[in-house]
Amino acid sequence: MSLIHKIALTLIKSVGDIHAKKLLDHFGSAEAVFKANKQQLIAINGIGEIIANLILQSDALFQAEKELAFIKKHRVKVLFYTDDEYPQRLKNCHDAPVLLYYKGNADLNHPRIISVVGTRKATAYGRQLCQQLAETLAPYNVIIVSGLAYGIDVASHKESLEQNIPTVGVMAHGLDRIYPALHKPLARRMALNGGLLTEFLPNTNPDKENFPKRNRIIAGLSDATVVVEATGKGGALITADIANSYNRDVYAFPGRTTDPFSEGCNFLIKTNRAALIHHAKDLIYYLGWDDVLPEKEGVQTQLSIKLSKDEQKVVSLLQGSSLRIDELALRLSINQSKLAMLLLGLEMQGILISLPGKVYKLN
Repeated sequence: MSLIHKIALTLIKSVGDIHAKKLLDHFGSAEAVFKANKQQLIAINGIGEIIANLILQSDALFQAEKELAFIKKHRVKVLFYTDDEYPQRLKNCHDAPVLLYYKGNADLNHPRIISVVGTRKATAYGRQLCQQLAETLAPYNVIIVSGLAYGIDVASHKESLEQNIPTVGVMAHGLDRIYPALHKPLARRMALNGGLLTEFLPNTNPDKENFPKRNRIIAGLSDATVVVEATGKGGALITADIANSYNRDVYAFPGRTTDPFSEGCNFLIKTNRAALIHHAKDLIYYLGWDDVLPEKEGVQTQLSIKLSKDEQKVVSLLQGSSLRIDELALRLSINQSKLAMLLLGLEMQGILISLPGKVYKLN
């Protein structure tokens, strides 16, 4: 399929992603769309006479030639909706873009991809969570996606690179610029270990209406979206809602009820739009990645050395099983109030997880 026709299909006025997919389904290729006559076009459900005329009268092929020069000069990868390299997770979303522009080396169909979003005014707490998240996920061979914006986005990208995790920035403008400009050095590092991705052509400004479009790509690329810090309104909550609409997992770190930068996270948890995680290890558990690392048991044994005698007894009893608090108290001959404090301490260290019904298991 001709690359110039693929690009041109996205440049026809009033032909968005939905109509473009209908045309592709019917004609089989972008090139065939431009060879179709008016009768063939209006025969397609949803493609009326107005859109058919716009297709026939469009100078999109001429515009696409100009864009092709930039793409070749800067070695930009063009990922078309029907290509094997197109992100399959995103393709499963009804409003996925027909075409993506990509500079990078990360596999966008990698088995484990996590999106991280949050406020542009990250606190020390939020940055610490980003560090914890990257350190915990690093051994699991993941890719981390975010939006290259100020705050949580840039913190997640930086921490990923520190841990040698490929990280992809999804942008609300073309690949001819970086916004904000302050992140240019970071973006260059990401292009070498991760990538930069957009659906927008060069010379597209980072206009306000482009960011929700960008957010749907962030949500659609990944297995799960993690909200680190978020105010009551903003892009992070939009991304979480989009991820929910795609039936993707959403997780959020809670914060103090008086903290405005945790208001959005607390709201998502309260309204069952996100599952609560108090440590990055919870994410491993929820996503079923426990068996990814064969050396996990050795790591757990090393952790137990730092524990008190009573804590070591709890950990030993939970090896290979999950138990209710009353069962633990009975087997350990410890009263439940003392045991509850031990369990809370182990939870805070990320060593075990509490499940519904006061059931506990090792993380």
